[in-house]
Amino acid sequence: MEGLAISRIIPIQASSRRHFSAFLPTFSLQSRKNLNSCQIWMMKRPKSLDPIAASVQPLEASTTGHFDNKQPSKEVLELWRSADAVCFDVDSTVCVDEGIDELAEFCGAGKAVAEWTARAMGGSVPFEEALAARLSLFKPSLAQVQDFLEKRPPRVSPGIEELVKKLKARNTNVYLISGGFRQMINPVASILGIPQENIFANQLLFGSSGEFLRFDANEPTSRSGGKATAVQKIRKVKGYKALVMIGDGATDLEARKPGGADMFICYAGVQLREAVAAKADWLVFTFTDLINALD
Repeated sequence: MEGLAISRIIPIQASSRRHFSAFLPTFSLQSRKNLNSCQIWMMKRPKSLDPIAASVQPLEASTTGHFDNKQPSKEVLELWRSADAVCFDVDSTVCVDEGIDELAEFCGAGKAVAEWTARAMGGSVPFEEALAARLSLFKPSLAQVQDFLEKRPPRVSPGIEELVKKLKARNTNVYLISGGFRQMINPVASILGIPQENIFANQLLFGSSGEFLRFDANEPTSRSGGKATAVQKIRKVKGYKALVMIGDGATDLEARKPGGADMFICYAGVQLREAVAAKADWLVFTFTDLINALD
């Protein structure tokens, strides 16, 4: 939403074990067309990656008690139950990590990049500016991204697999809309059984030697308002009658606008961004609340 100030972010600590498999997934490369006279390469998703279900500690009641949207209204419940499409943010929503922060930490630039992520999610700087700034701090190579994905499989949020299964059983279409990178989101989509055509995300571009070049600025999610654009496109093409956006950040909140999402559910099970949570139609801290509300 326009004009959002930096929100106070209250992290919810997540604990999990790291999984190092002796049977690492194989990766293949496929060439992309030349872009500005540079040979670009793009990674396919690995054939298999084992998810790690993270254990998330809920916020204390004293921290969350001042929000009046933790209990859904009758209208909100009806819309949730009648939705024919649900769009999920990925970082700090479907997964407990901010993917770019994890990749940066793996490459040795975690702290500086995390500071930029906080600014971007709070809505204080244009998303494309924050994305370019973060990538410029560590410029991940293709080999580094491959190594990261092999050694650090996705850590999915508790309950997300059950929620997606329940939505699909109700013939509700599920989408992933993220400012993160397809290379890191494809394995998550595979875990959840979400088709590739239902992913809207950014793309890292590499040169012929695997060196980092830039991100693909043609992706709608590469700029401010991009998630709203993606949701509007989905709505226009598919003609959904009721569409819900679920996420934790300012860019997710932006998707609730005419022609886009009918409702924004703020998931604060990983990060509570107060300025975003206060404007949500419904504030939840566990996916269990959403699962139970479908009954």
